[in-house]
Amino acid sequence: MIFLEHEVYSSIYKKRFPFWEELRECDKEYLCRNSTTKTFEKGSNIYDGSDVGGVIFLLKGSLRVYMISEDGKELTLLRIHENELCILSSSYITETITFDIMVDAEEECECYYINGDAFKTINIKYPQARVYALETTVECISSMMWIMEQILFMSMDKRLAIFLLDEINRCNTDTVMLTHSLIAKYMGSAREVVSRMLKYFENEGIVELSRRGVKILDKKRLRELTR
Repeated sequence: MIFLEHEVYSSIYKKRFPFWEELRECDKEYLCRNSTTKTFEKGSNIYDGSDVGGVIFLLKGSLRVYMISEDGKELTLLRIHENELCILSSSYITETITFDIMVDAEEECECYYINGDAFKTINIKYPQARVYALETTVECISSMMWIMEQILFMSMDKRLAIFLLDEINRCNTDTVMLTHSLIAKYMGSAREVVSRMLKYFENEGIVELSRRGVKILDKKRLRELTR
């Protein structure tokens, strides 16, 4: 049974990690041995910086990476979806970041979880793995900076249009199945502000609001708002 689990991990890591073939067989075995299949309930906290954490390869569900201000306000920095890697859930990666990062399960999640110490050991031993970890971290920080740029420099209508288009493209649907409160949470805004802007979009014939979510009626006009 353990051998079969290791074969499953190995087949995934071979596709996901460009440095995999550079590892010695004993180190491939070591990484697989320190991998587990985990399920996280919706709303559960996965990482809060209090332990070594680990690297997560998400099979099902979605994760939210965020920070909390001193007054308790949350700011969503990144969202991780199916078949994506969450590397910021490892203290090895976040130990040089000067603010605390939290990772929660947005919905029930299934994942492969690599122990943070084991991932660190491989990174120390293999420069190729260290370069991969650095490049992945830079990509994450770049995505965070894009979020910060939107918050600091973009108008609310443009930010909301970008968010809605990203959601329907990711989910391949015309309806964003999120409440106004969740949209505001992901955007780092107030629910009242989001609701007011969505109502404006509805009055303009761009969207249709219902209990099911936000249905996009006019993608062309929504795209024009992002320019």
